[in-house]
Amino acid sequence: MTTPYNHICSPACTHGASPAEEKLIKEEFQVARRSFLRDAMVVGGGAVSVGALTGAMAPASAFAQGASSTAKPGSGMASHYYIPAAANTVLWGYFSKSAKPVVEVESGDYVTIETLTHHANDDAERMVQGDAGAESVFFWDKQRKGVNRRGAGPMDAKNGAGGGQGVHICTGPVRVKDAEPGDILEVRIIDVVPRPSGNPKYKGRAFGSNAAANWGFHYGDTLTEPKKREVVTIYEVDVTGERNWARAVYNFRWTPQTDPFGVVHPTIDYPGVPVDHRTVSKNENVLKNIRVPVRPHFGTIGVAPAEADMVSSIPPSYTGGNIDNWRIGKGATMYFPVAAPGAMFTVGDPHASQGDSELCGTAIECSLTGTFQLILHKKASLPGTPLAELRYPLLETQDEWLLHGFSYANYLAELGPDAQNQIFKKSSVDLALRDAYHKMRHFLMTTQGLGEDEAISLMSIAVDFGITQVVDGNWGVHALVKKSIFPARGG
Repeated sequence: MTTPYNHICSPACTHGASPAEEKLIKEEFQVARRSFLRDAMVVGGGAVSVGALTGAMAPASAFAQGASSTAKPGSGMASHYYIPAAANTVLWGYFSKSAKPVVEVESGDYVTIETLTHHANDDAERMVQGDAGAESVFFWDKQRKGVNRRGAGPMDAKNGAGGGQGVHICTGPVRVKDAEPGDILEVRIIDVVPRPSGNPKYKGRAFGSNAAANWGFHYGDTLTEPKKREVVTIYEVDVTGERNWARAVYNFRWTPQTDPFGVVHPTIDYPGVPVDHRTVSKNENVLKNIRVPVRPHFGTIGVAPAEADMVSSIPPSYTGGNIDNWRIGKGATMYFPVAAPGAMFTVGDPHASQGDSELCGTAIECSLTGTFQLILHKKASLPGTPLAELRYPLLETQDEWLLHGFSYANYLAELGPDAQNQIFKKSSVDLALRDAYHKMRHFLMTTQGLGEDEAISLMSIAVDFGITQVVDGNWGVHALVKKSIFPARGG
């Protein structure tokens, strides 16, 4: 499937498959869920390997059973939309409940969305050049930027419009018809594939960047001098489907970079600054014979919060956002409480791989294309179902449920008018663990019918609490519980 970089597919387009192939989409989603934790990258004959994108809705997830949806009554047929990554289809560094939607879809529709890593200019030759969409987003000369605002900060910030208060390139928003506050949006991740380099020199290859940056947990706590240093490592990611691992190509230490407007960046403080490779020293002898497992996923995914019109993409919150959980990949399902009309679904911050904690500040930041099915569960249908009291982002895989706790469950409401700055001063793992505990207790008591004492005992002996990330301002802890513990609900 190929489309012009500035074209958005609608139901009238011919990029979908025939109704006769509708069975394939059901089968693919189920296979993806069964193989989810293996996370092998599989590339089809084009941008996505999904078969019938116009087929019937995929089978209901285990968690949503009992909750009705508004998905395409009657024929059950869904539409497919394709959203390329381009200067006119992205919000760089923020969520917004009032942004003009790229497209409006109905419940049950499929959307294939291209996403770009905001670190592509760490090696523009490999990750920007020859890619029309990426070139339109990253364009920057002495007169203008392809995308000017980069973050939710002030337009006159000294380091650039938006101030870097938000960094992720987010494609969207996608408006969901009839979505209202109090509803639940179910997002099924049907497929995830890497975005190959557009440069003929690197045809058939894909690349990503890992920056050990100043916001990393490690920063200043190193053994060798200089103690405070930023190091960028470029990785090659397989796009052939022949291997499920990545390899390091080279690394370099960040040196002060002067952007096309003449602003000097002594550290990585503003997204998309082009690195002049004449100013850095490359080390190609790094991580030799090390195979890094690929776990392609989206670090930032969610809907718009209600508390502010423009919200930085960095701290996650109750509506999702920069969760940075590597399990949010092919075959997984996310549930988000809708807080703003239309939900305003947005996705970005694509990763080829990441470990729990994202310790140095970034993952393998690698452009990806994802295919999603969006299913709306109306508020009126929720009482008596497992979705009835969902007030936080929930992840479902084939075998597990994962709840996401943060230092502040809703920092925008809890920290006052300066919340987007204050959150970076107040995060801790202790607070995130406490929030994850509260959410898992609530989950077990409301969806599994356990008493509080039963829930506490089960959490101690059978629930795994892990550090999702310690770099996003609002630090995260996830709580993982196996479905097999509950045979009656096992998926």
